[in-house]
Amino acid sequence: MELKELLKKEHVLLDLDANSRDESLDELIKVMQNTGVVEDAAVYKEAVLNREAEGSTGIGFGVAIPHGKSTGVSEPGLAFARLTNEIDWQSLDGNPVTSVFMIAIPEEQAGNEHLQILSQLSRKLMHEDFRQKLQDASSSDELLAALEA
Repeated sequence: MELKELLKKEHVLLDLDANSRDESLDELIKVMQNTGVVEDAAVYKEAVLNREAEGSTGIGFGVAIPHGKSTGVSEPGLAFARLTNEIDWQSLDGNPVTSVFMIAIPEEQAGNEHLQILSQLSRKLMHEDFRQKLQDASSSDELLAALEA
């Protein structure tokens, strides 16, 4: 599945004013719940936090990719937040996070689906020009266009 198919306009939060990892997770879960991707926010958040407990999803370059496979998710989804405040995510490079991609996968689709999404995102995030587009996007359309490039 392509990133542009998973990331709905309604799932893009530019300039999210969150002060903690959990607060940013809650906001991203809320937008996916509003579109029906997440059916049970508490169950899905528990899966995401369990994954975080295994090791930080702060991958470096100011980016985190929290994700979870859960019965609280009805269909694969992706959400994005650009944060107004840097958040300590215990990132691999020790730097705070300013961009968050959240992946939601239904439990029954656990397996290759989330690995493919992670792989697609990681390939793009390795490029500084893509990360810059995330920071510069002034609309969800611009952000979605950056994913398609």
